[in-house]
Amino acid sequence: MAATTTSILLGLLYATGATALDNGVGKLPALGFNTWNMYQCDYTADMLLQQAQALVDHGLVKAGYNTFMLDDCYSLKERDKKGRIVEDPEKFPKGMKHFTKSLSKLGFRAGIYSDAGYRTCGGYPGSFGNEAKDLETFADWGFSYLKYDNCFIPFDNVTQENVYGRYARMADAIDARAKKTKSQPVQLALCEWGWQQPWIWAGRLGQSWRTGGDIRPWWSALSAIINHASFIATETRFFARNDLDILEVGNTNQGTPPGNLTYDEAKSHFTAWALLKSPLLISSDMATASKETIEILENKDILKINQDPNVGEALAPFRWGFNEDFTFDPAHPAEYWTGNSSYGVVFMVLNTQDTPQHMSFNLTESWAIRAGRVYSVYDLWTHTNNGTASRSISLNLPAHGVAALLLNDAGPEPAGTEPYCAGWWQCSFPNGTYYSN
Repeated sequence: MAATTTSILLGLLYATGATALDNGVGKLPALGFNTWNMYQCDYTADMLLQQAQALVDHGLVKAGYNTFMLDDCYSLKERDKKGRIVEDPEKFPKGMKHFTKSLSKLGFRAGIYSDAGYRTCGGYPGSFGNEAKDLETFADWGFSYLKYDNCFIPFDNVTQENVYGRYARMADAIDARAKKTKSQPVQLALCEWGWQQPWIWAGRLGQSWRTGGDIRPWWSALSAIINHASFIATETRFFARNDLDILEVGNTNQGTPPGNLTYDEAKSHFTAWALLKSPLLISSDMATASKETIEILENKDILKINQDPNVGEALAPFRWGFNEDFTFDPAHPAEYWTGNSSYGVVFMVLNTQDTPQHMSFNLTESWAIRAGRVYSVYDLWTHTNNGTASRSISLNLPAHGVAALLLNDAGPEPAGTEPYCAGWWQCSFPNGTYYSN
């Protein structure tokens, strides 16, 4: 009985432990374009290739945005006589292979969408029961990235699996095909919407997982996503990351009016997504993108943190600010974030309030900062060296604005600096008495 109990306990520990699927693909977050929020089902291959060309023309492909994600509604509503998914001839009159080859010539890898149920969320053929067959179709068409959704799932007595098992069917098909063909596996992005805590288990199956429902291009939606991320930011690592959903920094077809983020909100949106190491898949109109939109998307200093080859972890909160720490508040998520990088210690400060705010933090609130040191300060938005900081930093931020700073050790602080400790309430003299500020 003891051995059996031990085996059960070990199995439970393994089942709940966070892991990452290092199968050779998806070490770093994907950057690129997603068709859904911009077009939903109303598109043609020519329209999509215009967006792809716009990304090239704006220099975004050169900046790293080289994944073009074809979302739902690309096929006929029914499979052919051999059970295969068929591309919609009206949307893709030259065929899907021609479309992916055109993307490849522009410098993109192609991604496609499917579903773990009978139908996709748009009502097109899903992949349940056809995982291997659909995977062959996608690979034959030229796709190497798969966004996998969670609509129209079969009854429990049909699957006899929960969501993990339904997603595992496609993950197993990807693994089997890679071994059989001796090719690189298709990269799998799970779109589970966060209902069953995918940040705990999804890294066993794919390289990213959605943390919640679909994004909307207004501040309350963004702050709610950031609030959720405040509690799970530490689950991101190489080959496995929280996907906060699509980037909405420019003009979209959603909202009233569409795409109604302010410039400061768009900066905060991009900064949070990038520094939390989320995939960065744009779904705004790049053909009419403003200069300000392109400047946000091509911020090389922030993209460098997102694509850090040596540090896979995301920034995480060190203080909530507006609220007491660990308060769940969709309107006011954590405001003070930090993390390490190959280039220095990163700080992100978000003003979640509707009015401009003066904000400040103690450097040693970050675990990555050494006490008793002075730090050089580089602004990741102005791209300027802003002198040095000792003990604390203060900022004035606009409503829903953001600051992103990179700090590097610049030597010991001057002798005799008082108070003796930045966190003076824990500071002690050698005789065991506490220092009192």
